[in-house]
Amino acid sequence: MKIYQSLVLLFVLTCTQILQSQNSLGFTFPATNAERNQKCSYFTNAFRQKPKEVGFGIKREGNNLYFTTNNKKWFTALFKKSGDGIAIDVVSKSRYKCENELDASQIKGTVLPAVFAQKLLRGFKKVTGTNSFRTLVGSVPAALAKEELEFNILFLNNKALCRYQTTYNLDSYGWDLLDMGVYLDSLTYKDKSINTSDKFITKYKTLKFVIPFQKNKYDYSSEDIKPLYDSLRLTDFNIKKINIKAYASIEGSLKRNIELQEKRANSIVKSLQTFQKPNIVTEISSSENWVEFLNDISKTKYKSFKTLPKQTIKNKVVGEVSKDLEKYLQKHRKAVVILELERKDKYKNMSKEKLVATFNDLVLKENIEEALVVQNSIFEKLKRESSPDLLNTLNVPKQRKFVPILNKNSIYKYILNLSYAKIAFDELKKIEKLDPKNRNIKYNLIVVKFIIWKNNWEKIEANSFKQEILKLKSYGIKQHLIDRMLVNFHIVKAEKDMRARKYDEKDASVEFIIDTYENFNLSNYDYLSLAQFLTYYANTDEATEVLDEKVKTITIDEDLLFYYLNLTIVDEYAVDSQNYRTIMLNAIEMNRDRFCKLFNSSLEDGVTFQLLENKYLRATYCENCTK
Repeated sequence: MKIYQSLVLLFVLTCTQILQSQNSLGFTFPATNAERNQKCSYFTNAFRQKPKEVGFGIKREGNNLYFTTNNKKWFTALFKKSGDGIAIDVVSKSRYKCENELDASQIKGTVLPAVFAQKLLRGFKKVTGTNSFRTLVGSVPAALAKEELEFNILFLNNKALCRYQTTYNLDSYGWDLLDMGVYLDSLTYKDKSINTSDKFITKYKTLKFVIPFQKNKYDYSSEDIKPLYDSLRLTDFNIKKINIKAYASIEGSLKRNIELQEKRANSIVKSLQTFQKPNIVTEISSSENWVEFLNDISKTKYKSFKTLPKQTIKNKVVGEVSKDLEKYLQKHRKAVVILELERKDKYKNMSKEKLVATFNDLVLKENIEEALVVQNSIFEKLKRESSPDLLNTLNVPKQRKFVPILNKNSIYKYILNLSYAKIAFDELKKIEKLDPKNRNIKYNLIVVKFIIWKNNWEKIEANSFKQEILKLKSYGIKQHLIDRMLVNFHIVKAEKDMRARKYDEKDASVEFIIDTYENFNLSNYDYLSLAQFLTYYANTDEATEVLDEKVKTITIDEDLLFYYLNLTIVDEYAVDSQNYRTIMLNAIEMNRDRFCKLFNSSLEDGVTFQLLENKYLRATYCENCTK
């Protein structure tokens, strides 16, 4: 889902503009602050007290423009007088061409005739299949129909302009549940990047490390890599996938730097492949290390470089300057390597039918330990299917000693397909009777119950469910896992309270999440989800704070970095901060096209091209996005 966040721009026009507008548009512009305060006090107070959950924006369909909102009642109460209404300023991206000089006018485009209260309110209709309403407020002028456009809103109180509003586009979502994991042989997560303080043995794990590069060296042999490989102790694992982000120091030719880094990365992959037969899937990306360069020069005599264009900096970092900075540059040449490891499977080449027969034979002989190993191999075969039918061919007696096997069979149905959550829950309730204090069963029951509650498949009383979660501690479940579940509890509760318009209760759940998420480890996906969740509930400042520290590192996840830019690039105070250029250059080096798309129209998956009113953002855009 997408919502429109708003950036308010209030202004006073010149007398000439006032007279022109009065003559042609049917509304006036307060000429002084005193006049504005007199004419606009009601509107000003109404918007100041507007619930943050009330959203609105402009939607284009063909050449028709609609004012849309998720709360018709609030706007019905706002437009009280016959002279209250809306006008639209149609703004073209052509205004912001790099070769153009921006004029100082606050009206940025073509203002359409105003639509006043009676017509505006009479036109409101519910949008089929949604919770939103819309009303027609104008049409795109024929001369602008083929241009990239945005639509600013002029709010009128008694035929006086009281509020000029630019809307920008920000992706936001109801937060998915945190991956709580399930107990198979041990606690196992779908998200393999999650770290816990428990030393669980899982089928997958990831390793992350940094390899420094010597200047101009790119050929890394097996002998170079073997000490590193030996230190990983991969006796029971194969490398399934390797992701290498190679960084060059900023001096020298960009083309040469990228070529050198790619050679280095490919050399590392080739060397690692010599230690195992299964092919390693590889992902390689290369960029210049502007982030650490700009950070490192901040406290040196070269700190003034931070404000210069990139090519100017490159021209200066030569000769004696390059030698002087080498103590920093040598640390900037490196690769961040992430290995995704998979536990070796001795039954990997056995057919499904043979696996089932072997499993049933081991169960008959009560060799539970080896039966669990074969069961894992069966699960691997099932990963490419959506049906758990094969599990129904496993013959497991309903006895306490076989509970570990029975638990895995039932919970794996949920892992395979969420739609089996209710079936898994009913089976686990029966298994629970065989071993009433089994923590793995208790934990898995709660995990599956979340899906049932979230999807309203069964009536579940919230407070009773919360008590079940808290009681897990008495069965030996660690507090950080319970905290993770409690955050999930409030994710679901916030969504249900929002739908019921219980805003105070929804806010209490959001506050709990903000106060609690630091109690346990979060993956990159978790951080992104948390920021999106907070934005969805209009807690943009808190969402920014969640990501503040993460975005200052060169190893920041790309999606996290760009979501942070989405949140902050409309804030002129954030943009003016000393570190913001470093953050933007990191994004440009990581994915230039994605950065440049931030400046597309808010209706074309950009944030807003009106960001280019900011001279600093305009200079960055023109330097990096117009070549």
